[in-house]
Amino acid sequence: MPSFSPRDVLFGPWRAVPLLGVTQILAWGALFYPPVLTVPLIAAERGWSLAFAMGGLSVGLLSAGLVAPMVGRRIDRHGGHVVMTAGSLTGAAGLVALVLAPNRVAYLAAWVVIGVAMAASLYDPAFATLGRIFGATARRPITVLTFIGGLASTASWPATRVLLDAHGWRGTYLVYAALLALVAAPLHAFALPRERADAQARPAGTSSAPAAHLPARGRPFWLVAAGFAAYAFVPSGLSAHLLAIFGRAGIDPATVVAIGALFGPSQVASRLCEFVFAGNAHPLNLARAAFTLIVCAFAVLALAGISAPVAAAFAIMFGVANGLVTIARGTVPLALFGPTGYGRLIGRIAGPWLVMQSAAPLVLAFVAERLSDAAALAFVCAFALVALACFIAIRRPE
Repeated sequence: MPSFSPRDVLFGPWRAVPLLGVTQILAWGALFYPPVLTVPLIAAERGWSLAFAMGGLSVGLLSAGLVAPMVGRRIDRHGGHVVMTAGSLTGAAGLVALVLAPNRVAYLAAWVVIGVAMAASLYDPAFATLGRIFGATARRPITVLTFIGGLASTASWPATRVLLDAHGWRGTYLVYAALLALVAAPLHAFALPRERADAQARPAGTSSAPAAHLPARGRPFWLVAAGFAAYAFVPSGLSAHLLAIFGRAGIDPATVVAIGALFGPSQVASRLCEFVFAGNAHPLNLARAAFTLIVCAFAVLALAGISAPVAAAFAIMFGVANGLVTIARGTVPLALFGPTGYGRLIGRIAGPWLVMQSAAPLVLAFVAERLSDAAALAFVCAFALVALACFIAIRRPE
């Protein structure tokens, strides 16, 4: 574990962690979480279908997936203080463009800009930045960052609701654009550490012998990338449809909302437990455990049927698993492939993740509509099984 003191948090490399925690809350809260509340208002005002309006987010995520590998390479070369600053400013410009968009084409173009900003602002560039700063010792900083970033939805949705009531969706997005441009961008530009860790440095308490790593290409890399991409379908599809499925199963709306609220705390709790208790566990084993847990959650849902207690148990198990997978996205590539070229590696993994994330809500809506809710849940479970199979097939370096 990289050692740190209060002085390190204020003046040393560890200051990157709380700083990125703040900017992650701003970036997720401004770019990713608001559409569930703002897009229905946009659709109603413009006279568009909700499917088209929400399709803008899918376009944005697709754009993010396409540029993510380039973002990772730029962070390796220039540092997060350059790339994430550009991401925050691009996000601000995209939100302003969304407010001013006069037609459908301009609306989708604004989402393309926002997607580019996502690729340079959310977890993946933050992980790449920490990897550049801390090198092989980046696991603990990444875990702490995900713990802080898990608060983004808790802060964003209430804040967005307050802003919508006070200023409407246009005013809300202008406020978020100002926060990205005037708070997040300066923090990235002027406060992020600029040093690059020694790629050969080892975590304290480990052998001084060079660590064995797998080549970041061929079968090992593609198993990691495919496993994470398959899993990306799970949270993206479920976040769009799970509560509606529970409602159609007969659970009353108030209870459905309460069940949905269990996901966030479960996610944060799992990250805290990983930080406190699982520091010596290999990230690959934690990822396997997370994928196994989500498969077990689907099995419980299938065997016991959908009722309020079972749905609540599913939400908790899903939250715990997703919290661990978020950490694994940053730590598994570091442990398996090493810190050299880490930003490029994270970008290559993020690309298919974001593309799959963009497709999942639309694909799952089609499955649920044409077949059934049970078929939709089974379809999602199949992706979780693929992810688990990929990670079981990976062999750790000796």
